[in-house]
Amino acid sequence: MTTTTLAVLVPLLPFLGAAAGLLLGRTAPGFVRPLAVLPTLTALVLAVLVAVRQGGNQAVDAATELTPTGSIPIELALHIDGFAALVAVLVGLVASCVQIYSTGYLRDDPRYPSYAALVSLFTSAMLLVVYSGDLIVLLVGWEIMGICSYFLVGHYWETPEARAASIKAFLVTKLGDVPFLIGLFALATDAGSFRITKVLGTVASGGLDHPTLIALLLLAGVAGKSAQFPLHTWLPDAMAGPTPVSALIHAATMVAAGVYFIARLLPVFQASSAAMVVLAVMAAVTMAGSGLAALAQDDIKRVLAYSTIGQLGYMTGALAVGDRGAAVFHLLSHGAFKALLFLAAGVIIHASGTNSLAAMSRMKDLRTRVPDAYWTMTVALLALTAIPPFSGFFSKEAVLGAAEHVATGHTEHAPGAAGWIVLVAGLVSAVLTAAYATRLWLLAFRGRGVEAPDHGRQPLTMTVVLWVLAVPSLAFGLAYGPLPDWFDGRDLTPVLTTSVLGTGLALVGVIVTYGAWKHTSAMAAQVPVGAVAAHPDADAGLVEAEAIAGHAPAYGDVAYVGDPADPGRLLLGPLHRHAAVGFHLDAVYSALFVRPVQAGAALVRFLDREVVDTYVRGAGALPRWLGEAVRRAQTGNLQTYVSALLAGTVVLVVAALLVATGA
Repeated sequence: MTTTTLAVLVPLLPFLGAAAGLLLGRTAPGFVRPLAVLPTLTALVLAVLVAVRQGGNQAVDAATELTPTGSIPIELALHIDGFAALVAVLVGLVASCVQIYSTGYLRDDPRYPSYAALVSLFTSAMLLVVYSGDLIVLLVGWEIMGICSYFLVGHYWETPEARAASIKAFLVTKLGDVPFLIGLFALATDAGSFRITKVLGTVASGGLDHPTLIALLLLAGVAGKSAQFPLHTWLPDAMAGPTPVSALIHAATMVAAGVYFIARLLPVFQASSAAMVVLAVMAAVTMAGSGLAALAQDDIKRVLAYSTIGQLGYMTGALAVGDRGAAVFHLLSHGAFKALLFLAAGVIIHASGTNSLAAMSRMKDLRTRVPDAYWTMTVALLALTAIPPFSGFFSKEAVLGAAEHVATGHTEHAPGAAGWIVLVAGLVSAVLTAAYATRLWLLAFRGRGVEAPDHGRQPLTMTVVLWVLAVPSLAFGLAYGPLPDWFDGRDLTPVLTTSVLGTGLALVGVIVTYGAWKHTSAMAAQVPVGAVAAHPDADAGLVEAEAIAGHAPAYGDVAYVGDPADPGRLLLGPLHRHAAVGFHLDAVYSALFVRPVQAGAALVRFLDREVVDTYVRGAGALPRWLGEAVRRAQTGNLQTYVSALLAGTVVLVVAALLVATGA
């Protein structure tokens, strides 16, 4: 079987599994789980075979014209280089783990058949994006992922949070997709083709007429899909969906699509220095802002959501300095440990029996309750913090090293300003990442919150998946030696100076956060934990802060909500309340866009009801009145009709005489 045939089957198999799952979900429920797992696993095996055959060598290209367009052709094309081959393996691995994990996590969910089918469709769409060699076909997969995320985030549609989150995710990403679509058409117009190879050839020959405009339009779509500032606000709210969906979206699909798109078309963006600087600023703000926000979150999944936003900022930062090898390397590394983090968080939530106990301030003694999640999440958090020899160390230092090369003028792949912006923001983010990762570990596994009911051991399918993902989280970075074959020969060995600096800053973040936790724990030792303050109007957060400071009022024997020993409050100080709500960006959007649109809609409704409808009602009222008058004249009395006839005759005779006399 040829490599092209294998590559076609990779996205096709999950698609067929999704279709079969939707058709047989009600009539043959016993086939639902095999149809969810086996096609995706088979696609993973085939993706590995494609990667082995491609081997980081010459790209695999194949195309057939879908239909004559009369102008720019649209082709069903494959373009599989080293980047595409490796990313497809990541997608298949994470999707397979999510499907296996979901058989246990959602074993009692009545809507599991539709959920599993949508996950398979989601996987198929991302694989289509990865392998596609035509921008319009890529756009199809891009948009299918958008609608799948809408349905999956809103899986628990009975809750208002899930409904609002699904709508928000759809609308915010569509806000970026509109300019993205315009940018694709502008790019194809300049290049004369939607084929990626021809577009890159046009860029190499200097044939793009509007590189800055095209790049900025495309960046809008990337910001929406990959949750970059300022279109990142949908991702934390998307935590209302099932936890395995969060793992899939954050680790291998949806948010990875935007980063992968820039990596595939990086020369288009490099053709404009202004676009590269904009990309660097976007990455820097995303990294720093998300790190601060993560440090202030209480829900464990929202911490991980902001963490994803920040790590995506590292990837876009690597692209802003022109190093797609470092960007995709971090994409692969992050995909493994972030999937592990979310699935381990799912074990914690599953053990608690309800999503409401995802608040870290309410967790207690989870080390012994969920030992598999404890050890594997520890591995993943060390990878996230970029502690050597875990995978995140190698990939994150590759990004910082690339930024340092551009900043110091050792390479001219991007403007020097972009290098300095990414380098400084990356180092600051290294401290913040270590801080919120340490805080998460301390509160989740050494917290003083509420003792949740014990729901027994987790299904084997859930715990096995954790250990499977722990392997690449630990060892993937050690494979950087043979990887340059897939990364255009790029040596991904970490740079010594940035490695020492980045690791040192990460350790500073760990030590400072641990010290803050010990300090707040000591002051909170006399504060009882586990209930709500008796005062009916007491603000829990304020009461906890006052209790830590030793100024809380006495409420008898009543305890406070959760664990007051939160180092995030001490580290952020007055910035905490702003960071906890994402620096009020949703409120800004509401003031700038939502309220004006609602006001405009209210005005249109008023004009429609009070102006347009008035004319419509008036136009119908006059004939109605005339008809009413005529109806009243029809009495059915013969004498009345004769009298009216005689009266009319008299009127006509008189009128005729008057006219004749006047003549």
